[in-house]
Amino acid sequence: MLQRGPLHAHIIERFDNMSDQLQQAARHILEHPQEVALVSMRELARNAGVQPSTMTRLVKFLGFPSYDDFRGQHADVIRVSADGFAARALQRDEGRNAEGLAQRMLQSLSAQVARLCEPDSLLRLSTMADRLGKARTIYVLGLRSCHSVAWHFHYVMTLLGDKTVHLDGPAGTSGDALIRAGSEDVLLAVSISPYSRYTLELAEVAREKGMGIVAITDSEVSPLVTIADHTVLFSTESQTFFHTLVPALAVSEVLCGLLASHNRTAALEELKRADRHLSAMNTYATSIPRRKI
Repeated sequence: MLQRGPLHAHIIERFDNMSDQLQQAARHILEHPQEVALVSMRELARNAGVQPSTMTRLVKFLGFPSYDDFRGQHADVIRVSADGFAARALQRDEGRNAEGLAQRMLQSLSAQVARLCEPDSLLRLSTMADRLGKARTIYVLGLRSCHSVAWHFHYVMTLLGDKTVHLDGPAGTSGDALIRAGSEDVLLAVSISPYSRYTLELAEVAREKGMGIVAITDSEVSPLVTIADHTVLFSTESQTFFHTLVPALAVSEVLCGLLASHNRTAALEELKRADRHLSAMNTYATSIPRRKI
């Protein structure tokens, strides 16, 4: 992976002033820094979904005389990790059969979850859990593909009490639950590129109400980063056509676990209460007769 230094920070600093095409190129470089040092400019542009001329304009925009100068800055600080570009290139040689694709997908997911164990991610998780733990109410927001992550967090937290409100109202009423929210509350927002406009709008509303904002998102140039007080970042890169949300679900589980550990006695009492209620409702099958063959 690329050690984050002045160049990484410089790209992020200038990101909001870039055109849409330059932002697309810059985002790819931020998320795949190894490629800058290891592939040609044309291949980098193709991987980013832009024209080579866009890469040239981006380099000039960032103040470099030429692409070679820009590439040299990346080559000076690159470290190839076990799950980096070279490993992915080797995986492509394994063929396109179902078993090969399944293996590549699972290896990629495993590496993405493992990266959440890096010191920076662990600190972010701990800090976010502390902030959520101090909130009066946690309002949880995730739309479109991120709905599953938001719902998962809310569902687990309902087993620990009534501290969360899922912003998932029918008929466009999702934001109505924020009517009585204030500075003692926190919004947990989940969004990935392409970012849901309504998620960003509700995050801005929460900010105007003085609420704390924490975000689970996919990039340092995500619009949620400029709104949120705390963020946890995760990779969405997939071996197939859709974004993966496995790391985001892992973040959700970790946050729930950390919140439960803040007051284990209270958490245990709430879990016992939930067990009694679910049992009284006969929610789960306790025995399932097997069919005779």
